[in-house]
Amino acid sequence: MKPKRSRLRRALRWLLVLVVLALFVMFFLLPIVFAVYAIVPAGDDVGAPPEGFDDITLTTDDDVTLAAWFAAPQNGAAIVLVHGSGNSRDDVRAHAELLAGHGFGVLAIDLRGHGESGGDINRLGWHGSRDVGAAVRYLEARDDVNAIGGLGLSVGGEILLGAVGEYPALQAVVSEGATSRWLDEFRALESHRSFIGSLQVRMLDIAVGLFSGDDPPTPMLDSIRAAEGTRLLLISAENERDEAEFNEVFAEAAGPRAETWVVPDSGHTQGLSDEPAEYEQRVIGFFEAALLAAE
Repeated sequence: MKPKRSRLRRALRWLLVLVVLALFVMFFLLPIVFAVYAIVPAGDDVGAPPEGFDDITLTTDDDVTLAAWFAAPQNGAAIVLVHGSGNSRDDVRAHAELLAGHGFGVLAIDLRGHGESGGDINRLGWHGSRDVGAAVRYLEARDDVNAIGGLGLSVGGEILLGAVGEYPALQAVVSEGATSRWLDEFRALESHRSFIGSLQVRMLDIAVGLFSGDDPPTPMLDSIRAAEGTRLLLISAENERDEAEFNEVFAEAAGPRAETWVVPDSGHTQGLSDEPAEYEQRVIGFFEAALLAAE
């Protein structure tokens, strides 16, 4: 019997070691890896601007230089266009051309540390409100811009939702694929509020804060509630369950100012490519109603 007991004890010890190792990887090592990735530069060359656009630069209130494309409006309204994490304005080229094709001015920015912009990167978008602020100030200073909106994909959408409370000039925002940037936002879903369920995000936030020196941004829900004059179109992908759930929470916070659209059988931020006709109808119709009605 002793040899069997000895083998059982060894098996239990190995099982315990594997469980501890798995927990270490999941709740410590992976957050550290993701935190390091979050601050790895994503600078890259950007192609020539679309026809009718010019290359310009903006300066944020903390003296970071942002690269951007700009096309002047034909209808008096301009849209701040914000790409996703690790991308650049080159990745929202099709959106820029769609908006400009309907007469909207477009200011497509490279977030700091992305594309051809300066500054330190934070792929979670913690600095994004300052970058949006630089774009809004540029548009406010132009005589040909009477109304300002925003369109953001993934982290770009999260950044715009997090900025609307600070920049009331953003009268209408389309956010596609937004979920959360840090713990307070992650816990907006009831299913994410348990300690174990949110532990990985807690560790990620701690690591990103330590490595970058950045503080998390204003929670999106606080920003949405404060932006009493901003209308929202919240787009999610049917194949990304959390997106629709987050958008329901965002829409509840905004009340009648918000509308939602779940793109059928679509993946993350693929609305324009998967449903181009309906995307054009919904997005352009939303901006025309929100920004041009008083023109």
